This record gives sequence, structure tokens and C-alpha cells, in this order.
Amino acid sequence: MSLLPYSLARPFLFAMDAETAHEHTLALLARTQNTPLDWAYRQARVHDPVQLAGLTFPNRVGLAAGLDKNAHCIDGLAAMGFGFVEVGTVTPKGQPGNPKPRMFRLPQAHALINRLGFNNDGLDAFLTNVKLAKFRTQSGTPMLLGLNIGKNAATPIENAADDYLICLDGVYPHADYVTVNISSPNTKNLRELQSDAALDALIGTLAKRRDELAQQHNKQVPVFIKIAPDLDSQQIAVIAATLKRHCVHEGTPASQSLWGVIATNTTIARDAVQGMAHAEETGGLSGAPVFEKSNDVIRQLRAAMGPDFPIIGVGGILRGDDAVAKIQAGADVVQIYTGLIYKGPALVRQAAQAIRDRASSPDDASGQAKIVR
Repeated sequence: MSLLPYSLARPFLFAMDAETAHEHTLALLARTQNTPLDWAYRQARVHDPVQLAGLTFPNRVGLAAGLDKNAHCIDGLAAMGFGFVEVGTVTPKGQPGNPKPRMFRLPQAHALINRLGFNNDGLDAFLTNVKLAKFRTQSGTPMLLGLNIGKNAATPIENAADDYLICLDGVYPHADYVTVNISSPNTKNLRELQSDAALDALIGTLAKRRDELAQQHNKQVPVFIKIAPDLDSQQIAVIAATLKRHCVHEGTPASQSLWGVIATNTTIARDAVQGMAHAEETGGLSGAPVFEKSNDVIRQLRAAMGPDFPIIGVGGILRGDDAVAKIQAGADVVQIYTGLIYKGPALVRQAAQAIRDRASSPDDASGQAKIVR
């Protein structure tokens, strides 16, 4: 169990520029992981296994991509008790991202705005770090690792599939699942890939290559498409129809689908934070203000895709009840990011335990589990 309350560290971190604090935290995790010093953040993983996309998730709380873009801290993050950790977004070539400053806290709203722009060291360095991680050697049900891929800013949008294929080839042997990020607001025109024809072509291209890789590596790796919260009902319906066309096959249970959705990325809307410092900064808004927006997308996707299609819910989880609400909206498992920054590692255990306890606790009136869709 972690011996260092995050409440002691947070004032020092929040006194720094947001990105500087982020970098210092990752550096500390990288230095202390797999050493006795990880006592400061290590805690027992909640045991609540669930089958999804052909995988066994040790519990239903994961880390969203974006925090550890270069996969330096996989083992340190595993020590916090996550059931799964997603690292990236990685692009074929390293790139610096957008100019600084590019990350801002909105403490009043328990929110962040970032316009980092897929800053990362590139695919080769990313894979070197992934291979160094030791979490798979631990006893018990191993944590799952998701690898999140994107396109370089300099790659024209019409050639985006080329970058995704390069990354898919590289990460496939090392991933428990792969996430295709087509929804960051910080790479020009990227969200165009969520449109009907573009998404249809991209999924078709990825599906063909994944079949080839599965034969080559004798391994089936699920692929999740990460979408935005800023979608209207018609756009969500188009995405659902495209997923059904490519990803739901007759005779195969939806729960065993090798495709899934992560809902959602950050929002470009500012209605929930108007008047706050930094509210007008360009970039993606995360944290509490995106909670209901992401839940609404999840509900619509679940209704369109049926009860068993794999959905990972993310956006605005800052307490255990938020994680439960995300499951009730239709997610199978959830991810946190901004909540970790505001609440610390204790949130991981609180969220996982809340989901497990609510699912196993019968309703007084009906005798049914309290987590229902």
C-alpha cells in the first residue's frame, strides 16, 4: 500500500507549470520503478477480472494514453494498481509537438487543457522502452498494455493510413491491444478521419494489415478506435455503422470482437469552463467538464452496437462513483488521466473497488447487481 499521501506532493507539483510538473513526475517514476522507492506510490491491485475483446483485464480501471507518451514508466504505473495501462500516442518519426506553453490547469473545474500535439521520440525509441518493461514477469494475472498510435503532423491527412500502418507493424508484437487515435484536436485535420468515407477506408486498411500480422506473429491483437466527445448523434451513428460493417461478424460473439471503441478523447467545447483562467486556450479540455459528454457518446454507441461490443469509457472520472457511472452508461472498462493528476494514485484503487463492490452488491428491491445498463 502506498505510504506517501498524494496530498503532500500535490501542492509542490501544482506550484510548477503544468508541463514541467508532468515531466518531473515522469522522471521520478522512471527512476524509482522496480526499486524499493516505489513504496511511495505502490498499492495492491484490486482483483476484479473481466473478459473483453478476447483479453482478461485484471480489473476495470486503466490509464488513458497521453500521460506516458514515450513508454518510460510502464512498470511504475503498473505499481499503482491499474488493470491496464495505455502508453503513447507514438508516431513513426519523433516530433517536438506544438510550441510551449501548451498545458494548462483549471483547478476550479478539476480540468486540464493541452495542445501538446503528439510530442514523442518516435517509434523506434518507444519500442525500445516497451521492451524494457518488466511488468509481465510479475506473479498473478498480468496487467494489460495498450499501445496508442497516431500520425506525424507533417504527414498529409490523405496519407495518414501510411503512418498508422508503420506504427501498427511496429507495436503489434508487443501490445495486448492497439489504439488508433483519430480524435486528438491538436493535430491538424486529424478528426476528419472520423467521417464516413475516411473511417471506412482506414478501418478496411487496418483490418487487412492486422490479419497479415496475426498470421505472421501467431497472435490476435484487438484494435480500439479512439473517438471524440464532440460528435453529434448523426456522426455517432455513422461511426457505429462503419464499425458494424467491418468489425461485427456473423457467428462471432460481439464480446470476442477484435475491434472496440475508446470513448472519448478531449473536447474542444468550453461551455463548462467559461470565465475561468486559461479557459480560452486552444487545445483539448479534459477532466470533470467532459464527464457527461463522454457518457452521452458511450450511451449512444452502446445502443447502436448492442450489449457486448467492447467499449472503453474515459473522461472526467475523479471518484469511485464516476467510474461506476461510466460503466452504467455502457462502458465495459474505464480509463483515467486527469483524475490521476488531481487525486493521485489512490483514485485507481478507489475506482476499481467501487466498480467491483457495486457490481457484486445486490439491489435491495430486485436482488440484481447494481451496475446495470
